Amino acid sequence: MTDFIRFFIPFYFIIFFMVSFVGISYKVAKRIGKNPNVLPKDDSAYGLVGFYFKLILFALFTYTMLLLFFPENIFPAFKIEMLEDDAVKYTGIIIMGLALIWVIIAQLQMKDSWRIGIDSTTKTELVTDGLFRLSRNPIFLGMTASLVGFFLVFPTVIAFSFLLIGSMLMQIQIRLEEEYLQQEHGQIYIAYKKKVKRMLNLY
Repeated sequence: MTDFIRFFIPFYFIIFFMVSFVGISYKVAKRIGKNPNVLPKDDSAYGLVGFYFKLILFALFTYTMLLLFFPENIFPAFKIEMLEDDAVKYTGIIIMGLALIWVIIAQLQMKDSWRIGIDSTTKTELVTDGLFRLSRNPIFLGMTASLVGFFLVFPTVIAFSFLLIGSMLMQIQIRLEEEYLQQEHGQIYIAYKKKVKRMLNLY
């Protein structure tokens, strides 16, 4: 299973990034006539969050490429032995696959409202249908699930660090976006917040 994991993890994240960010962003950009990636590049607190997002993505990409090309060095490094079990790895693979599908569906359901960051120049439609009936932030939920799956497939201290840091950055971004949405949509968004949980409604 080691060889499978060696190839699966890097190709999974390449596909995740190329389809759910590059591909869908390109389609939305063609329809709305602007780049949906609106993360700031200034030295504000929000700009710093965007910078760390990019940094963690670069670090994740580098780590998975090292895993692909130098498995003899990366596989044994910082392993959490108690999670070394095939059943745990298969569970992680399933979670990663479902997370990718979930994220793509949520992005497609956002249609022209899809943005990477907060678009303060254009008022987008508030999406509350589809997966957004189950979660106010289904894309961030799917991204978090993909990191959980990654950790289960490849249980190392480094993979856990990606999960921990990535989750913290996403939670900061979620709160920034929710504050903006409440300002933009007012009582409609407040009512939506009361009905749907931040990450997942469990009925």
